[in-house]
This record gives sequence, structure tokens and C-alpha cells, in this order.
Amino acid sequence: AFEPIAQLEGHENEIKCLAWNTTGSLLASCGRDKTIWIWECFLPGTIGGNESMTAEYSRAEGDADQGGEFECLAVLQGHDGDVKSIVFGPSHSQWGEGEEVLFSASYDNSIKVWAEESGDWYCAATLGASDSLPQSMPTVETGGAVHASTIWSLGLSPGGVRLFSGSDDGSMAIWKMYTAAERKILFPRASDIVACSTDGLWKCVGKLPDAHSSYAIFSIACAPSRAGHGRIVSGGGDNCINIYREEATPADGGSSSDAPKFALEAVADDAHDGDVNCVKWHPMDGTCLVSCGDDGTVKMWKYRRG
Repeated sequence: AFEPIAQLEGHENEIKCLAWNTTGSLLASCGRDKTIWIWECFLPGTIGGNESMTAEYSRAEGDADQGGEFECLAVLQGHDGDVKSIVFGPSHSQWGEGEEVLFSASYDNSIKVWAEESGDWYCAATLGASDSLPQSMPTVETGGAVHASTIWSLGLSPGGVRLFSGSDDGSMAIWKMYTAAERKILFPRASDIVACSTDGLWKCVGKLPDAHSSYAIFSIACAPSRAGHGRIVSGGGDNCINIYREEATPADGGSSSDAPKFALEAVADDAHDGDVNCVKWHPMDGTCLVSCGDDGTVKMWKYRRG
């Protein structure tokens, strides 16, 4: 059975998304109030948690503060609209001092990268425009906004060097992380927009303009590395679930890390009787998917590669 052991309060209204970091020591929340809250977790079994403190002990004390389960570390402000989605990812030693950064997507059509320095979280980068792209990327617009409307969803590859974003305009964008050394060589103009000379760079390197036709993409998930197939799954306002595969290597005229190409491999039409709000790969089994929708159902799916 499930029962609450803590209640976190602070957001002014509707909370849209939650995300744990890899160790379970941090929890992030975001909402309609345009803010992101980062909470430090002291639950047993997590870094900083008291192994001897159990949930029963905490409840027996009759005071949620006695257990000290969560402490707010930061309230991040910077988006001009609802914050729809958040996800932690590795910093690759390119932003701040921490091992992880936090990505956020918003109603304001942008993605922000938040990093930690000396215990303080700050906005290290804002992703929204597709300028300064290599000339070898003819399929991506060389200027202007990547997404024309709300960014609903984010998906991070297992290695943390590729980010996928899904928008209300029906498009899916593919972002690549470049190190500071790569940035200085490939994108010298980008030095004017980075917060620090040692910062890396996230750039849009590919786009599926009609991933869900003109319908919003509410969820994106990258298959775990142990799945062994690298597929991307998305769910949208067209009631469908789509699975994409990356095309062959550059030697075959296919995909490269600087100009990735993804093809639609499978579609579950009318997967739900309404919007598909969330899709997730099983963390251990690369053939298993789960989805939920406006129809109030949760469905399990079996994926078989062709």
C-alpha cells in the first residue's frame, strides 16, 4: 500500500512535473507559477539520508520536520510562462561545479539549462534559437526559433549528450551537447552567448517538423542503454504513440551526431481515446512500454523490432 510520508509546499498553484537526480539526493518540481523548486532529500537510502531513520520513526515523532526529509535548496525563476517539463542530466564538467544540470521546458517556447556553482543554482543557458549551426545541416533552419509554440516534453539520451524536445506545434527537435573546446572551434560566434568561457554548448542539430502532424507532443522518452536499440518513443495530442529509429551511419548516407536522421518505425494509432499524456520505456526491458492518456487508462505495450 502507498501512504504519504512527506508533503512539500511552496508552489503557488498547479505543479506540472517532478524529476529525481540520479542519486535520489535531489528532487525538482515545476509548475504553472513559472518557477522550479529544487529540494534536497534526506530520506533513508539516499546521499545525506539517515539510514537509521525509517518512515515509521518519522511518523511516530508526529512532526514532519523531525525527520527532515526534504529541504528547499533553490527556487529558480527565469521562464516567462508555465514550466511544463524538467529532467536532470550529467553536466559533463561543462557547466558549473556540480555533476548534474537540470533542463526545463516552458510555455515560453524555450528550454533552460540550470547549473550549480558553490551551492547556488543559476541559469547557464537558454535554448530556443537555431543560429550558429554548422553548414552541413541543411535540414535545420539556420535562424529563428526552433519551436513555434509551447515545449511540452523533454527526453534525454542515456549518455546525456543528446536532448529531445517536443512542442505544441507538432515538431520534435534534437539537441547535441558540444564541449567548450568544440564550441570554440565549431561555433566561434557562440562565445558571445555563453555565460562562462568554459561552458559547453547545446545546439539544435536536427528536427522532425511533423512528428505528430500538427498535434502537440506531450511526452518523449529515450530507450535505456541496456535496451540496445536506441529508439525514441513519443505520445501526442493525435492519440498516437510513435517510435523512431536513427538511420544508418554516414558511410551509408545516413545519420551522424552533427546531423542526426530519425525515421518513423512504428505507430500505435488511437493508442488512447484522447491525448497520450505520458510514455515510458521499462528501465530494464527494452521491449516493454507503458502509456497513459486522457481516457483514464494506463496501457502496457510490447515493442518488437522489424
